[in-house]
Amino acid sequence: MNRRPTFLTAAAFAATAALTLSACGGGDEDSGGNDKIAGADTGQASTSASPSTGASDSAGRPDLKVPKDMKSVFEGWKTGDTTKDAALADAQRALGSVDDAIARGDTKSKALSFYYQDNALVSEVKWVQAWLDANISWTGTIRYFDPQVTLRDEKTAVVVYCADDGKAYNKDRKTGKVDKTPASDSPYVLYNTRLEKSGDGVWVTSGLITKRGHEQCGG
Repeated sequence: MNRRPTFLTAAAFAATAALTLSACGGGDEDSGGNDKIAGADTGQASTSASPSTGASDSAGRPDLKVPKDMKSVFEGWKTGDTTKDAALADAQRALGSVDDAIARGDTKSKALSFYYQDNALVSEVKWVQAWLDANISWTGTIRYFDPQVTLRDEKTAVVVYCADDGKAYNKDRKTGKVDKTPASDSPYVLYNTRLEKSGDGVWVTSGLITKRGHEQCGG
């Protein structure tokens, strides 16, 4: 399954009708004025798309960046449990990898295939392509909140959370023009993801189901 922000146009949706629709995070449209992704280190809200990773990361996590006008806020993404917090951190990074791929226009992003596998990866690649086909990126803020983590065993977790993309808008990739036309559907999206821990200790997303307008998220 895949995600579609409320702000993605109907034209893009028509080209990818097979995808389940929901929300999306931020990315890096060009190399200028980018901020290194950080966050998920405290229980406070973070205005970054995902935790930072660098060359010192023993698991080899890719270094992600987002431009200043594309913000993701994570509220309450810290449980105090070491294993659950590690899964949440990689779930944030997975969102960041999609954001980065969308903004850079890279469906073959190494970060995307690092944080997603199986059907989830296939869906995310199609989703990135939908943005490219529509010739848009986005600007504004997406809020991710109410994360819930269930550990099935030592290497499998289910992470459920909500998103609010009501303050994010289409941005033409060439002209930079922002479209703030009010969306007709709910800005709230419920995410239900399955994560599997790799041999390197990375929680990789292997399954993803979303539902826009779900009552659990205020829709």
